[in-house]
Amino acid sequence: MEYNLEKQHAKGKLHAIERINLLCDKGTFVETYQGVKHNCTSFGMDKKDIPYDGVITGFGKINGRKVAVYAQDFTIQGGSLGHMHGRKIADLTKMAIDARCPVIGINDSGGARIQEGVEALGGYGNVFNQNVRASGAIPQISIIAGPCAGGAVYSPGITDFIFTVDQVTQMFITGPKVVKSVMFMDISAEDLGGASIHAQKSGVSHFRCDSEKECYEEVRRLLDYIPHYFGDKLPAKEFKFNAKKAEKRINEILPENPRQGYDVRDVINCVIDEDSFLEIMKEFAINCVVGFGKIEGRTVGIVANNPKGLGGVLDCDASDKIARFIRYCDSFDIPLLTFVDVPGFIPGPQEEQKGIIRHGAKVIYAYSEATVPKLTVILRKAYGGAYIAMCSKHLGADFVYAWPKAEIAVMGAEGAIEILFAKELKDPNKAAEVQAASEKYKNEIMTPYIAAERGYITEIIQPEDTRKRIVASFDFLETKIFTNKPLKKHGNIPL
Repeated sequence: MEYNLEKQHAKGKLHAIERINLLCDKGTFVETYQGVKHNCTSFGMDKKDIPYDGVITGFGKINGRKVAVYAQDFTIQGGSLGHMHGRKIADLTKMAIDARCPVIGINDSGGARIQEGVEALGGYGNVFNQNVRASGAIPQISIIAGPCAGGAVYSPGITDFIFTVDQVTQMFITGPKVVKSVMFMDISAEDLGGASIHAQKSGVSHFRCDSEKECYEEVRRLLDYIPHYFGDKLPAKEFKFNAKKAEKRINEILPENPRQGYDVRDVINCVIDEDSFLEIMKEFAINCVVGFGKIEGRTVGIVANNPKGLGGVLDCDASDKIARFIRYCDSFDIPLLTFVDVPGFIPGPQEEQKGIIRHGAKVIYAYSEATVPKLTVILRKAYGGAYIAMCSKHLGADFVYAWPKAEIAVMGAEGAIEILFAKELKDPNKAAEVQAASEKYKNEIMTPYIAAERGYITEIIQPEDTRKRIVASFDFLETKIFTNKPLKKHGNIPL
């Protein structure tokens, strides 16, 4: 098969077949249904030859393991999806489910093929249906390697991970022309749906890359962290960990001032294997951090509040980011490790009107629903409903550890005293009484030792012992099974 490489190269982009060959191990890709033709006769389509109906499908290997791959060819009818085009993708996804391997889509499409009308829309419907069937059975990865509009964005939206590329990716329901005609607004494709928009503002993108080459390398890296199908057990990888260096560093991270922020990634990197953290949605909801890491060569899913961003509060975006990641990990039996330093859910009318109640409930639901091994480490603050939500013992955490300086309470001392001693605060003569009450609150209410006495904390540990505890706990939980499931079809998560 000859491909029109030059047409893509002129736009500074790679051709569909070049993309597949960069993604797959050399010489492993096998194309399927190359001879498929469209069956549309409207608007002169009967006279048009559309090779492989504009999408290359097949299977190959990545890192020595089988994958199913498709790549839309923008040089052919703008990568538009017609009936047979959609059928090829849907059939490939079905085969990937049956063969138990990841399916990776390289999307570069102007949307539904207008000439085919409802047949094109039906093609999208078939793809969406298989996306949903595949969810939780096999990983689904979408690479947005060009413009994707209308129906072309919803299949990626259903998949597990979306990769975008600077100055290449464009994703939107309606393009700039439609926006201008309907909203009377001039906006560029980049500002409407470029890679940075979806990485930083919408949260649609999980990984933003500088180039296509980097993108395919990142996809290959991701596949080393995740099971390739439900029930797959990844073998432990060789690992490096400098215990002495990590133990020294971890004791230096928390600031003396409890109100001062710090980057929770520093804690994460002191606990997991060296250079093993693969962060997801790095630029979105910076008040939390999610991603995969390795502990003694085995993958764990990591969730953490990040005091460096907005003090680590939970808002709508952070709640969505955390909840979706939890559900992915639970789908594929990836153990969950949670680091807690959270002052609460964010207050104020803006987040209330956005639905912080509904969004925050997703975190509670996701953690409660998850049956994988769940381990929590409270680093510093754990206040109010956010303490409960961040994988507390009450939501089914198997082990909850706390550092000695952890603070667990309905709220911080300052807020509590303002409520409990409102009258006394107005009297300057009672300043000493108020101060004494504040110290009592800190020593008797906020201390993690109270929670430990009640059985809500498994153990209070020194920071330098964190990795040892995590390793031992996950080792114990490796054969965990969940048996307490009430009779039901499924729950109703507050989406």
